[in-house]
Amino acid sequence: MFALRSATASVLVAVLFAIACTATPDGGPPPSPQPTGPASPSASSPTPSNSPGSSTEAMAESFKTRWPIKHVVFLIKENRTFDHLFGTFPGANGVSFGMDNGTRRPLTRGTDQRAHDIPHCYQCSISAWDGGKMDGFNQTIYADRWAYTQLHKDQLPNYWHWAQHNVLADNFFSSAQGPSFPNHLYAIAAQSGGAHDNPRRIPGITHGSNTFGCDAPRTQKVQIVTPDGGSRYVPPCFNFKTEGDLLNRRSIPWAFYAATEDQKGYIWSAYSALRRYRENQQNWNQHMFPVDDVVKDIKADTLPPVTWITPRFELSEHPEYNFCYGENWSTQVIDAIMNSPMWKNTAIFVTWDDYGGFYDHVPPPQVDGFGFGLRVPLLVISPYAKEGVVDHHLGEFSSVLRFIEDNWHLTQLTHRDRKATDLGYDFNWKQQPRPPDPLPLRTDCKGPIYSPPPPDPPAP
Repeated sequence: MFALRSATASVLVAVLFAIACTATPDGGPPPSPQPTGPASPSASSPTPSNSPGSSTEAMAESFKTRWPIKHVVFLIKENRTFDHLFGTFPGANGVSFGMDNGTRRPLTRGTDQRAHDIPHCYQCSISAWDGGKMDGFNQTIYADRWAYTQLHKDQLPNYWHWAQHNVLADNFFSSAQGPSFPNHLYAIAAQSGGAHDNPRRIPGITHGSNTFGCDAPRTQKVQIVTPDGGSRYVPPCFNFKTEGDLLNRRSIPWAFYAATEDQKGYIWSAYSALRRYRENQQNWNQHMFPVDDVVKDIKADTLPPVTWITPRFELSEHPEYNFCYGENWSTQVIDAIMNSPMWKNTAIFVTWDDYGGFYDHVPPPQVDGFGFGLRVPLLVISPYAKEGVVDHHLGEFSSVLRFIEDNWHLTQLTHRDRKATDLGYDFNWKQQPRPPDPLPLRTDCKGPIYSPPPPDPPAP
């Protein structure tokens, strides 16, 4: 392993700067509008315009791994609970009814898209959890209308198909009670830096900000818990260790694909909240890449051993945007992997970052002062994934990090990934690797892709 460090690093540096790709993939989405908020206090804005490198398959296979997996892809979508997506999945711990302040009510059929978000802040999540009663989701008129809804098999056919033929985890939780910011940090670091909630956007001052990171306006801060149990507001810019740093220590290449600064969805570019990446152009350009390029880069066989992918906002399945188009985007990514040389030794983990205000009936275990958060689905897709298995083991986002750590012989980051199981039980390493199973894109998507729908009609 260590004999390869110098040669691997030299090859990597050469290929990282050999390609500058700014065009979107064929058939890719148009650019999002420019943000309208105040300018960042930082004068520089090093938008990534590179790609991970030339063909990396031989390089990926050169690293010693515990299992036959040479590539991990961690794909994180937005704002759905297990009951909302897979509550009717055969053999899974799902329900089609929920509790609303002690009253049972059905989970009605959901829709692909709606005009309004529903509460899913930290305190909103605590109220929904209600000490384990799981009956406090009805917090606004929009929550009353949408929180107790559920999608069915015909509304997520590709996810459902891959769940039937791979592994679906039904005891998997978001890492933190609350919304995106802390959970995306857990997905790269097994901690949130003490943050329970998203950085504050002050109406009229920072509401138009398009970032949750070090490049945020000076007045946009996040509340963190201090070691003495108090709290304070700080810039959303941290220095804690991440999974990427563990990989760097072993000279194992990695990449994080996300929306760029001028695209909606940049708030999920988690490394923007790590000072040594966001404020170091070389580190940023070495590891951060435009998500519009991800399918092209997969087809070019340039993904490194470990890759995180977060989508454009419009394709994230955040409920204001069309779920059908979001599932199609995920299908394009997964199909590209399945049709590439990397499929033969890849593990794809697909999850949703937080509950998004939707109902779920399983009380999340509270293992520390931050979570777990509410239950979300996890799909494990791989030629080595067990076929048609519903996984009932306890897990959270740190479990995916533990899989990476154990596979590439890394250390751990925090008590979360030290205590997490590594998801190895979702694979059968002795089975004949399954052939790829790419799926066609859905043709039943309706409505706009890049703009939210019109306001809801009056309730009947």
